[in-house]
Amino acid sequence: MAQICVLEASVQLKSCPQKFFNFLKNQSEHIPNKAQSENVHGVEIHRGDWNTPGSVKIWKFTIEGKEEIFNEKIEVDEVNKTITYVAVGGNVLELYKNYKAIVKVENRNLKLRIEYEKLDDDTPPPKKYQQFIINIVRDLDGNLVKG
Repeated sequence: MAQICVLEASVQLKSCPQKFFNFLKNQSEHIPNKAQSENVHGVEIHRGDWNTPGSVKIWKFTIEGKEEIFNEKIEVDEVNKTITYVAVGGNVLELYKNYKAIVKVENRNLKLRIEYEKLDDDTPPPKKYQQFIINIVRDLDGNLVKG
C-alpha cells in the first residue's frame, strides 16, 4: 500500500500576511521578477488563465544546477488562507508518484507542508524542493516589505 509522506517547515513573514497571500493567489506570474533569484526562469500558462482554479501553469527553474520544469494546478482556500500546488507534470513526478506543496498563511507565518508519495523506497524526501520554496518565500517577503 502506498504511503503518503510529509515534510513541513515554517517561515516567519515580515510583510503583511494578507498581502503575501493575495500576491501568491493573484500575481504568481510576477514571482520570477519579484523573487530576485536567477533560479526561477519563468512561468507560463499551459491551460486556462492566471487566476482560475484548475488552470495549469508551467514553471521553469534551476535547482541544484539542473534545469527543471514543474506543471502545477492550484487549489485556493480563501477561508483558511491556504494554497495547494498540485504537480500534474514535470521533473518532480519522475521521483514521486504524487506531490503537493501546501502553503498556509497564518498570522505572520507561512507554513509549508509538502505531501508526496515515493515511486520507490530509495527515493529521497523532496528536501531540495522544500528549500527552493523557502528561498522563494523569503525573497518575495523581502520584496513585499519594500513595497
